[in-house]
Amino acid sequence: MSTMMILLIAWAGLTTILVLLLIYRSTLTLHEDDQIFLSDSDAHLQREQEELSVKVNRLTPFVRLLGAASTLLILFIAGLALYQQLNKTGLE
Repeated sequence: MSTMMILLIAWAGLTTILVLLLIYRSTLTLHEDDQIFLSDSDAHLQREQEELSVKVNRLTPFVRLLGAASTLLILFIAGLALYQQLNKTGLE
């Protein structure tokens, strides 16, 4: 298997994990409210909102890391493909 194919498979894996994390995060934030007015008897709703906020905040570094890794890897792959194409045409 060529180096380019291995890099593309790695990029596809990273990007798939990134998309899955983004979908999971969006389902969490779907249930999150920006502003909520609760009485004392609704303390359990406040705890639920705080738990959702903690989960979203815990996911954020992973989303950023995978997004950056996916971007850098596809840029590297594009640069490598361009380099290979330039060397291939230069030899003919």
